[in-house]
Order: sequence, then C-alpha cells, then structure tokens
Amino acid sequence: MRAHPGGGTEEEKPGRRGRRPRRPDYPRRGRSGVRRWLPSWRQVLLLLAAGLAVLTGFLTWFYVTTQVPDDLNSFATQQNNVYYWADGTEMARIGEVNRQEVPLGQVPESVQWAVLAAENETFYSDPGVSFTGIGRAVYRMGSGGDTQGGSTITQQYVKNIYLNQRQDISRKLSEIVIAVKLDQRMSKPDILAGYLNTSWFGRGSYGIERAAAAYYGKDVSQLNPSEGAFLAALLKGAGQFDPTISPENHQRAVDRWSWILNRMVKVGKLSPAERAKYTVFPEPKPAPKSAGMSGQVGYLVDMARAYVESHTDITAAQFDLGGHQIYTTFEKPKVAALNAAVQDATKNIDPDQRAVDQFVRVGAASVAPDGRIVALYGGPDYLKQGFNNANTSAVPIGSAFTPLVYAAGLGQGVQRERERDGSRSPVLPTTTYNGNDGVNVMTPEGPYWGRDGKIVKTANDPKRDWGSISLRTAVEQSVNGPMMQLGMDVGLDRVQKTATDLGLLPDSMGEMVPAYAVGNSTPSAVRAADAYAAFDAGGRHTDPYSVLKITRNGAPIALRLPAAAQALTPKVAGDVDAALKGAVRTGSAKAAAAAGPGTAGKPGTNPDRTAGWFVGYNDRLSTAVTLFRTDLKDLKLLSLEGVGGASSDTPDSALPTQVWTSYMKAVGSGR
Repeated sequence: MRAHPGGGTEEEKPGRRGRRPRRPDYPRRGRSGVRRWLPSWRQVLLLLAAGLAVLTGFLTWFYVTTQVPDDLNSFATQQNNVYYWADGTEMARIGEVNRQEVPLGQVPESVQWAVLAAENETFYSDPGVSFTGIGRAVYRMGSGGDTQGGSTITQQYVKNIYLNQRQDISRKLSEIVIAVKLDQRMSKPDILAGYLNTSWFGRGSYGIERAAAAYYGKDVSQLNPSEGAFLAALLKGAGQFDPTISPENHQRAVDRWSWILNRMVKVGKLSPAERAKYTVFPEPKPAPKSAGMSGQVGYLVDMARAYVESHTDITAAQFDLGGHQIYTTFEKPKVAALNAAVQDATKNIDPDQRAVDQFVRVGAASVAPDGRIVALYGGPDYLKQGFNNANTSAVPIGSAFTPLVYAAGLGQGVQRERERDGSRSPVLPTTTYNGNDGVNVMTPEGPYWGRDGKIVKTANDPKRDWGSISLRTAVEQSVNGPMMQLGMDVGLDRVQKTATDLGLLPDSMGEMVPAYAVGNSTPSAVRAADAYAAFDAGGRHTDPYSVLKITRNGAPIALRLPAAAQALTPKVAGDVDAALKGAVRTGSAKAAAAAGPGTAGKPGTNPDRTAGWFVGYNDRLSTAVTLFRTDLKDLKLLSLEGVGGASSDTPDSALPTQVWTSYMKAVGSGR
C-alpha cells in the first residue's frame, strides 16, 4: 500500500518496485568512531573462508598442472667454461665435470647416514617435504632473509634436476609439488641414490663416487664413516668447506665434520664406541690443478671466477657445469710485462744460498681509473703456488697508507681540542707539524698512552729530525711522525671512512691506534692500486672488477658491475696527486722517476721490516707491488732484512719500486 497525496492508500502493484539487494553492512550502521570501521566476527570469518577457498583452488590448480620432468638427469651435459682476454682472444678453457653414477648398494650405509644425519634425518618417514621447513623458508623469503635451509633430500634432488637456484615463491612451490609427486612415484632408496649421484661436492665433482676420488683418491665403497661425514659436510657448500682452500675453510670443515658424526650417534646410526675412533680430521688430498692454469693464468681465472660467483646469480654448481664465456678485463701484454718485471727484479733471490731468501713472495696488480684490473702477478706459477700474492690481505701496507691519511685531513679538517659545537679546523698542504722523531702523540685530552703504560711517540724512518714541516713535504719525503699525529687529529674513525670510500675493505683495516695512520692495515695489492687510482681520477673511485661480461652459450647473463662514486673532492684529490708527483720528482719515490713524466707514487715500509711496497700511477694506470716473506703453512710474516743480498740499510721498498718502475716504463703512458 502507498498513500495518495490527497489521502487514502493504493495497493502496490507486484513487480513495480522489488526489494533492494542486501549489501554488506560496512561501514557498520549503528556504530560510531573506530568501531564503525571494524568488521564483525562474521565478516572476518567470511573473508577468511573466501581467501582459503581461493588459495585452495590455486594450490590445487598448481599441483595438477606441475609436471615431473621426464628425463631426471638431462642436466648432466657438461661443457667447458671459456675465459677471454680483454681483446677477445681466448685465455683458457676450464672445467671438466667428473660425474659417475653408482648404485646405492655401493655406498656404505654409514656414508648414507652421514648424509641423512646432516641433511634430512627423517628422510625415510617424511612425504618428500618438510612442512616446518617450508614454513621457515617462506618466512625467510618474505622477510628478505637467508633463503637456504628447510629442504628435504627429495626437494634437494628436485633442485639438482633443474639446477634452478632462484629463491622465489614460484620456484619453491614447484620444488614442493614435484617433491611430493616424486615421493609417490619413486622409492626412497631410488631418490637417495639419485640425490647422491647428482649433488655437487666441489672440485668439479658431481656425485659421491667422483667426490670420493677427488678428495680421497678412492672408490666410494672404500669410505669410512669419518670420510663420509666430511663429504656430507661439503653438501652445505663446497666452496666454504673444502679445507685445502683456506684456514677459515679448514676450521669450518672440522667443525661440521665433528657435528655430523655426533648427529649420527644421536640418530642411532653410529655407536658411541665407534664415534670415539674418529678424533682426527680426515684430511683430503690437495686439489689437482688443470694444466691450462699454469703461469699467471690460474690466478687470473680464479679471480674472474670469484667475481662471477659474487656478482651474478650463477651458483658454483651451475658454473661447474660449464657452457659459460667469461670476458675478462685482463690485458695479455700488460700481464706479460708485469711478470717480466718481477722476474728481472728477483733474479738475485736465491733460497738455496741464503736462508733469508726463503719464502720470498711478490704480489702486484695494475688497475685502470675505471676499476678494471688489467694485470696481475699472483706468484711464480699457479700450479706450484695457488696462493695469490696480489690478493692477500695479510701484509701491512705501512707508510704507503699515509696519502689516504693526508686526503682525510684535507677533506675533513682536524679537531685538536674538544669543542662543544664539534667545530673542526681546516687543513691545507701548507699546514705545518712537528717533524722531529720521538714526539709525543697527542689527543685533545693530552698524550696518548699505550697499553704498555708509556706515552706513544712518533717514529721517523730513519730516525731523523725534520723540524717544522708542511704536510705536503711530509708526504713527499715520507716523514711518518706528522702523518701519525695528523691521523689522531682528524680522528682515526674518519680516516677509516676515507679509506673505505677509496675501496679498502673493512676486514683489512688495522687496529684503531696511532699506528693505524702509518699503515697497520693489510689491503691487497689490488685494493691498494685501486685506491690510488682515485687520486688521478679527480677523486672518483670505482671498485676493482675483473669481468666485463659473461654469456652462456652466447646468451648474455646479468652481471653486476660497480658504479663510480665521488670519494674525494677534485680539490683534495688534486692536492694528494701533487704531493705524490712531488715524491717522485724530489722526494722518497725518486727511484721511480725513470717510469716517465707525470709519474706519482709512494713507497711503503713498516717498523718491523716485514713488508715492502710501492704504489703509484701515471695518467692511465695505477699499480701496487708488495714484497713479503711468509711460510704459507702458518702465514706468519718474516723479516725482509738482507733479502737478495741487500745491505741492512736498503729500504724494504727497493725491490717493489724496481718492479713498479720497470713495469710502468714498459707499458708506457698515454691513454
């Protein structure tokens, strides 16, 4: 019924006006404030139910459409990795993958359980996936954290099949679905056999049979539980657990080997009595080296490979399968010239006649202003000494560090007294300091007291008094006292910031004491050369790199190359450049003047005579040469006094300066 304007009513005709459809009561009527916008419990449950239905439908669709690959081992086709010189000519072909399938019955049960105890102790009872592990992995992916861990043996086998290490939700879902289907299709022993035969163990070895040969020179059937535990440790990452690579690797390998043996006891697969037999780590044999890696090539290949693995999404396992073309920054003529310069300078080194000539090491690196590493001298021969002298971070740079302190002072000023407003006084090349030997090192609060309870004093080399001296002259003449005090006045933390801005790595930094300013840090020759390059480039710095591009079977692969950054102002860089050129003309680096006009550089020595350096540049290249003595078994630095028959007063920088000068003269100047 409805009312007429004049009164009375009229029956509503059916169909003229139907009831309006109900809409969700949101925002909620009859509520005010925040409660008006809060959904009811019924609405929340409806939303959850709808979301669950959509998710269930998606997962069902994903499960049905995801197929198990027909040929589980099609990935095993191996190719060489080819390295090229900067001019595009071939440098080396590297990479023979060793892979040999063996039936599970040939793998000792104790070795099988070493793997299972380390990777997936519930393998024989789980459905192919670990739901707690999945939750953990999803959480880590969602939070941007570490994405490793949480996978069962079956899931890892699936990853081996695909060799797809992308860490994203789609790849993880595919892995889970295939793992579940595979678990239903294959027996557990077959899955375990497939996993052991396709896993990467390092040293180019795929499968536990070739791993046993690569590390112990024996058939897998001959492995004992201790050796099996070590091979199981490699599954966590062979590059981090091969003990022959570095002392750090060795410690990691021993720790995980011991942990795996203990896990085997815990899961009941190794008796405590047998565990007690294995107290000595089963040292593997040294890794064999390819003949194509002889001379300097091996050092170049190692550096290029390390750059690829850290600046692309290619894993070490994928890389070992081959098919990659790596175009390096190394220039063959410059590598040859640097090698010749070292050979000539060290011709008088005779370890058979002089004990002090034993364990002598020379390392050198040459870097372009844009960060390209164009030449390297890593040692006498990669096949004889795999340790790369040019990339070691164990040798103090000494007084060759002082130009960085000078740059920090020019750029940031000093604070000799504690001002409430934190104000700092500017520093100029003409700013004078006390250049005498044995001057007290000062802080704003007074003298700096060392841990021995004595005031720390400056020490010039030789112990010469220079009187009042400008900072520029201190750099040119290598007067250490003013530079030590300048470091304290600038603030060692600020000096460190300048050093890292110029490319020195934080883990190579020395202790923050007055000696920091005169070179207790241990940068590699590569990093030292790269830092000096910024002085010639108007203060612009680019991290060093060794690879220009990489392809696989001709298809380009994304490579993360460094970008240039303004580490110093052009004015500061120009002032440091002027001092380093002055050092060559009339100062401590005069011996390098023969390298040609426009040469700039600085020798480096340290008080205990364990290192000699020369770092410098011309208008196209920055090069660092380091000399040290060390037994590579313990890496302890030894004295250089008398090396090559030199007199006791010969500076330890003499031989590096000779190498540097000869090389830079050979490669010339001009862009």
